[in-house]
Amino acid sequence: MRKKTAKLFLLTVLAILSILLIVEKTLAPGLLSKPSPYKNIQLLARVVRLVQSEYLEEANPAETMEGAFKGLVNSLDVFSSYLNSESVLRYRQRMDSDLKETGIILYKRYGSFPQVIGLIENSPAVEQGIRLGDLISGLDGRAPQMMSLTEVQLYLKSQDEKPINLRILRGQKTHEVDVKRRVLFENHLSFIPAKGTSGILRIHRIYPAVVKEVKEKIAPRLRSGKDKLILDLRNCYEGDVQEARELINLFLKSPQVGYFEKKGKHDEPLDCPDRAELEILPLVVWINQATMGPAEITAGVLQEFKRAKIIGSPTLGLTAKQNFFLFEDGSGLLITSGIFFLKSGKKLWQNGIKPDILIKIEDQADSAYLEKSLSSSS
Repeated sequence: MRKKTAKLFLLTVLAILSILLIVEKTLAPGLLSKPSPYKNIQLLARVVRLVQSEYLEEANPAETMEGAFKGLVNSLDVFSSYLNSESVLRYRQRMDSDLKETGIILYKRYGSFPQVIGLIENSPAVEQGIRLGDLISGLDGRAPQMMSLTEVQLYLKSQDEKPINLRILRGQKTHEVDVKRRVLFENHLSFIPAKGTSGILRIHRIYPAVVKEVKEKIAPRLRSGKDKLILDLRNCYEGDVQEARELINLFLKSPQVGYFEKKGKHDEPLDCPDRAELEILPLVVWINQATMGPAEITAGVLQEFKRAKIIGSPTLGLTAKQNFFLFEDGSGLLITSGIFFLKSGKKLWQNGIKPDILIKIEDQADSAYLEKSLSSSS
């Protein structure tokens, strides 16, 4: 038993050291807490040794290692995550068109309860009375405090329609509710007419092929338009950076629209060099708190280039790139590797977007946004 315990201890320390090396080499500047993980490895090793030798019961090695990894990685920033094999499978399926969802969009920091910051219209969550601002203290009996934002978002999705049990904190009251899952969108985008505009182009997710579909099916009818096009990026919290670049390039052309600051102060430029098919079309962009990632980058660039009027509520500044590493046991590591800056040098990461025209967070109705859009100058 002693040999087995010593071997497990050694494997734990080696695994933690390996993750520390990946973190040190990959993590974007400004995110790594001080002191350096190299200086903390002896402390981590000592903690693991004391757990193995002094804890009143024999610790489960797998749970001990997973807890150590989660604490190390998940606390770095809201996106960096240690994913067990179950979460890795969900991560790989995240773009599948048949995924069933609740319609809840969350934000959380490590150690806190996830908070509802967005709700998809006519979704199971809305039908069950979930509200903006609700805190979630339980996911099918699991405590979410030590989970990353990515883990929680992935857990809300499923290949089947099995309801998820949520424990909700609202004010001083706690209650449980079973929320169904279903496919929310037949496509990653939708286009609807709106009087006084060229239409509302609603992007649900900025995933590959979205821009191709816009170019083929929607852009031809807009090229000669003179009324404002409304680009609705509310509740668009998932996407791909390169697809966002192509979306921006629909409306403006520039050799550089921003850049990602990488490890070692190395910059990775974001360019839009192609002809902008809708360059002269007046544009309004709708955002809210649940506009995240590539959608935030899109809105931020269009605002800085004065290409669009931004209407809505301030965003959270979750504009970063991640690298994914898969381990032999099926678990994985998602590490923030670059944070986004606009061309002017303004850091969008953690600062977010301040809209040109403010809409209160609690007033997310289309009518409120449309009224402001029609009354605003181009």
